[in-house]
Amino acid sequence: MDPDSNGVQRTTVTTSDMEFTCLEAGSGPLALCLHGFPDSAMTWRHLLPALAEAGFHAVAPWMRGYSPTPVAPDGWYQTGVLGRDACRLHEALGGGDDAVIIGHDWGAAATYVAANHDPDRWRRVVTLAVPPSGALGDAFFRYRQIRRSSYMFIFQSPLAEMIVPANDWEFIRGLWSDWSPGYDAGDDVDHVIDALSPEGHLSAALGYYRAQFQPELQSPELADWQAAAGGAPSQPTLYLHGVEDGCMGVELVRGRTDILGEGSQMKLIEGAGHFLHLEAPEEVNGLIVEWLS
Repeated sequence: MDPDSNGVQRTTVTTSDMEFTCLEAGSGPLALCLHGFPDSAMTWRHLLPALAEAGFHAVAPWMRGYSPTPVAPDGWYQTGVLGRDACRLHEALGGGDDAVIIGHDWGAAATYVAANHDPDRWRRVVTLAVPPSGALGDAFFRYRQIRRSSYMFIFQSPLAEMIVPANDWEFIRGLWSDWSPGYDAGDDVDHVIDALSPEGHLSAALGYYRAQFQPELQSPELADWQAAAGGAPSQPTLYLHGVEDGCMGVELVRGRTDILGEGSQMKLIEGAGHFLHLEAPEEVNGLIVEWLS
């Protein structure tokens, strides 16, 4: 998608500590859309015009460390700082208490932090593919899920900076193929390569995973933000998960409406995998717009 098509523009938004390159469309209440790994703001190319048409000011930043957004000047990549980024973007964009937030994968993790830490900023919440941490429990440590999650442990090694881009980014192409079986991710992988190729940006993206498992990579000053990563938001939340997800198995969430707050809903998307918003855009967009409107 040309960023200038369908009314989507590329912009720069400056918060109190970072400058984010974003895709923006529409006017009205803020709808902040946060991407995950391995991905980019272009992942929201189908949703942004739909949100704009529904009367929202839809904004999708390249997350910290994903080019053209710079590497984080403070060096922090823990979940707490991602949620703080979302709240600072809300402030910089003039968001009100009618703002909504949508997150996929790491963007979902950031969304839980933002919604829990500053609940008055966000009227409604949508998350995709990564449930609140309470859903994981013992199921996350079963062999089948450990095998799916083995890439996380590879990322703890300094060899990851050599492994991931080797053979024309074969590792990234393999993740997309495994996580969303049958989906043609050629254009999406190109956007990922653009986001991770500049010096320092791959290490930044891997830093999300390293901070998750290495406490010394977490800032004590962000302790209250990090604490907000646990638990479901109090706001009405729509949680969407692809039945064919090869990253986070559907068995983690099937039948687990207890993991969401009051007034929330879970929808499983048949025939879609981890990148369900790209695999089934009409269905997913419809559910999101209906929920937020």
